[in-house]
This record gives sequence, structure tokens and C-alpha cells, in this order.
Amino acid sequence: MIYLRSFKLSSFTDRNPNIYPDYVFKHMAGEVLLFDQITVLYGNNGSGKSTLLNVIANKLGVTGSERMPSYGHSDSAQRFLNLSSYQLGYDDREREIKQLPEGSRYMKSEDILYEIKKIQQSTMLRDGILYEEINKGMSKAQAAQYEHSYEFKKKLENIQFSQEKYSNGETSMQFFEEYLLPGQLYLLDEPETSLTPANQIKLAEQINELARYFDSQFIIATHSPFVLGTLNARIYDLDRTPLQTAEWFELDNVHFFHQFFNKHKRLFE
Repeated sequence: MIYLRSFKLSSFTDRNPNIYPDYVFKHMAGEVLLFDQITVLYGNNGSGKSTLLNVIANKLGVTGSERMPSYGHSDSAQRFLNLSSYQLGYDDREREIKQLPEGSRYMKSEDILYEIKKIQQSTMLRDGILYEEINKGMSKAQAAQYEHSYEFKKKLENIQFSQEKYSNGETSMQFFEEYLLPGQLYLLDEPETSLTPANQIKLAEQINELARYFDSQFIIATHSPFVLGTLNARIYDLDRTPLQTAEWFELDNVHFFHQFFNKHKRLFE
């Protein structure tokens, strides 16, 4: 299922070269990204892939989007969002989708790290659980009531048990197993955080299955060669000008890994 069909970046670029986020996207101003069931935003550090993912999340208004900073220019980020646009997709009967699924979400690498920290540091457990519920839409008054419930106590005990049972990587996998559900649009920022190569591939295979069989759509920012090589995805290379798609084996980061292991090939023979 294609919930989000396309996204057009603002074509306006401020004459001031330091205006955010204009300067991040000046090399792709006015570009249109066409989305598949799985679409990857690839780029090295500083390419703007995470910023672009957050721009899309803000424009769509999905859960988890972060307010964009303006760095002293209060209207620049909002102007960029106003001048950007998107088109939703079509359902199985070729009817235009009017709104995104309610569970659609933007997940940052920081969310995953926060989940790990929440589990590993018992002093953060209570605040962490309440923060999670408020982030999902619970009011502060409801959160205060929830804190005294049996459900809250049970969840707290389960997380404390997990503290001894799971490593960082296992916690990350558990996080995705809990939150990646059928029939949703997910924007994932570097989901490979804390995962071994084997688990990165396992997660990518899970994403492939959700997209192919369970009507989920993914837009993912990553530079992991293991994720890139496993996903059945359309890949946009943000390091290229003009913006264009590429095969995973053409990407610079993948070539770097290939050259590194080739250099030490004799050690594996």
C-alpha cells in the first residue's frame, strides 16, 4: 500500500546562505521524491537525510515529528514547510486516500536509544513510561492517574525484568517488534542504531515482509550497507546533485566497506 505517493521540497531558497533549512536543501530545491512501499533516503553525515525525514514528518503531522529550529529566523522553517507539498496515494480500489492511517509514526534513532536508557536505568523508568504515553497522546492528568494503576505497575515490573534479560541490540529489536504494525506509514531515522549486522539484516527482512504482505509503507534514512543491501527499496542518494535514485551497490558507503574488506581479503582466506 502506498499511503504517501510523493513529496515536493520548497523551491524557494533565501538569499542569506545561512538560513535553515534552506541551506540544507539548496542542492535539491523544488525536487520531487516519489515513494515506493519502501523508500530509502541515503547520504553521508551532513547530507540532510534526517532533516528531510523530519520535514516530511512535520508536513504530514505524524506522531513523533520534532519542531524544526529556525536559529533566530522564526519564520524560515515554517515558510519551508508551507512551500513544500505532498500527495497521498490510492487504496486497493484506486480511490485517493484522504488521510494517513492513525498509527503512522516518525521514529528517530534517539527514540530507540531513549528506550534502551529507560530500561537500563531504573531511576528513569517511571518518567520514561509516562513520557511515552504522553507522547502517544495521553494528557498529563490521565498520565497522573495512569501512574497509580495496576497496568502501570505491571508494565514497570516487565521493564525491570527486561533490564536483566536483554542487551542494547535485543532491546532495539524488541522496540521494533512492539511498534512496527501492519497497515501504517513509518518514517524511520537510522533504525540500525545499536544493532549488529545480523540484526540489521533481520530488521530489514521484517520491514520487507510488513511492506509486501501487511500493507505498511516505510521511508527510511540510513547509510548501513547491511540494511541497504537487504531492503527491497527505492533509494535516493542525497549526496548526488541533482537528486537521483541509485542501486545500493553503487553507493559510496557500500563501496567503502567493499574496499576495506578487499584490502584485508588475505586474512579471511
